[in-house]
Amino acid sequence: MFKKPNAPGVPELIQRINAVVVAALLCAASPAFAADGNAAAPTGPSAEKLFDPVASVLTHPRCLNCHQDQRPAQTDASVPHLQQVIRGAHGTGAATMQCAACHQGQNSADGRVPGAAHWHLAPLSMSWQGKTRAQICHQIKDPERNGGRKTSEQVIEHMRIDPLVLWAWNPGNGRSTPSISHEQFLQKLDVWAKAGMPCSGDTSAAK
Repeated sequence: MFKKPNAPGVPELIQRINAVVVAALLCAASPAFAADGNAAAPTGPSAEKLFDPVASVLTHPRCLNCHQDQRPAQTDASVPHLQQVIRGAHGTGAATMQCAACHQGQNSADGRVPGAAHWHLAPLSMSWQGKTRAQICHQIKDPERNGGRKTSEQVIEHMRIDPLVLWAWNPGNGRSTPSISHEQFLQKLDVWAKAGMPCSGDTSAAK
């Protein structure tokens, strides 16, 4: 004969409901795990922090001074370039005062005149002048504003080999350098890229 199970009493029912609620809260507070049980890339505010060390380099004067609108800047104070240097039609200075007239393929004059291959201002679309770290973050993953680089690998490759990027760690004449080494910079870039290139205000971590 079928035996009807005993219905839980009110105290037991409340206890069961509490257990379910606690379990749900614990799951909601553990975003680092995917449905298959493997650790997933961090999302939300913790993921956005991954860009901080990258931004510390991109906003350093050695980088920022040439990612300007119409005129390069100089020194750690980012003062406007002396001699009234301007962008010009191609980012290489005015027709009568080209960047290459002073800036050679390497630092010269005992380092007082900095130099690296194809010395020039970053394209106007890649200007970071007046932008916040979050805005720069969004900008460098946008092919229309990062020099046409469509993948994170292309962004990292640019940071890895471009002579002007490398110059930031060899500026000469006692100029300051970014707070992390070039190798560490690439490692931080890679971690950020593998997390989906998250930026502040970009909770979906979409590219």
